[in-house]
Amino acid sequence: MADLRFKGVGIHSIAACVPSRVEKNESLEYLIPKEDLEKTINNIGIRERRIADKDVCASDLCLSAAEQLIEDNSIEKESIQALIFVSQTSDYHQPATAPILQHRLGLSKSTLCFDVNLACSGYVYGLSIAYSFCTQMGCDRVLLLVGETMSKITSEYDRESKPLFGDAGTATLIEKGEYGESFFSLNSDGSGADVMMIPVGGFRNPASIEAFEMDEDDKGNRRNGFQFRMDGMDVFNFGMRVEPKDIKGLLTFSGEDIESIDLLIFHQANKFMTDFFAKRLKVAVEKVPYSLDRFGNTSSASIPLTIVSELYDKFPVREKVILSGFGAGLSWGSVLLDLSRCKISKLTEYQ
Repeated sequence: MADLRFKGVGIHSIAACVPSRVEKNESLEYLIPKEDLEKTINNIGIRERRIADKDVCASDLCLSAAEQLIEDNSIEKESIQALIFVSQTSDYHQPATAPILQHRLGLSKSTLCFDVNLACSGYVYGLSIAYSFCTQMGCDRVLLLVGETMSKITSEYDRESKPLFGDAGTATLIEKGEYGESFFSLNSDGSGADVMMIPVGGFRNPASIEAFEMDEDDKGNRRNGFQFRMDGMDVFNFGMRVEPKDIKGLLTFSGEDIESIDLLIFHQANKFMTDFFAKRLKVAVEKVPYSLDRFGNTSSASIPLTIVSELYDKFPVREKVILSGFGAGLSWGSVLLDLSRCKISKLTEYQ
């Protein structure tokens, strides 16, 4: 693992935006037999998800969240020196989306901008990059925009993925200041790249007419080559293998113990899995907030979305918080930080 330690950098504020359209998993009887549907919903812990309209991108949701953050906290745009956009559902293959967002937000043309293509670990990785920039001369504030519209790349006939994924956009402002220490653990294992992937559309497997044809696997999932696919059991085994171990390693690195942690916020993948992680780590249930019942798995956006939706007017004690994400890559990461000074905006819906 890559262990990183920072001091004098922290999170100033966080905002999040979700689409207004709600899709309930109870409507999936066309895909999952009625007798199995309620069991599936209870296992994954997801009853409904937010779905973006056809013409709404992850960048639009992030833009709305950023505007809310800037307005709520009276942020001077000139104080932002960098903008990082983390997503696997960017506007285009080329150009990067971050400069487009810089322009739409009205930030300075001297703003450092780039995209990061990571999934469920993306928020933790994005924070580590933003923290790194804020340790440098000439960079006092970084705007981290993390969002996904997974519904656009998920097949309507995929029993494994369709009940899971929702859409969201988030904005986090990282800055220099009188902040204590933060500790990161970042990891990857590319041997599992095929566990979660979109096989067609890049340059390894370029787009073709044939790739639009639906194929069916031995579990009855139907997808075309441009749609997300995953092996649910491999994902489950991957999470079980790396998550508790990574968090224990982070605690050792930081010199903390699990009893001292105020909150543990997991990437919102699957409630059965994350409940198991918490049990393995011996973390009290009341220290593990969830948002996936109402928003589903929003990939890289799920951790900041959970912070906004669950910590806005609850969990006032949050000096020692662990954030942990795992997913496609394979990639996983955890961070121990202080959110006691973080200003959290009320969750908004995209209009």
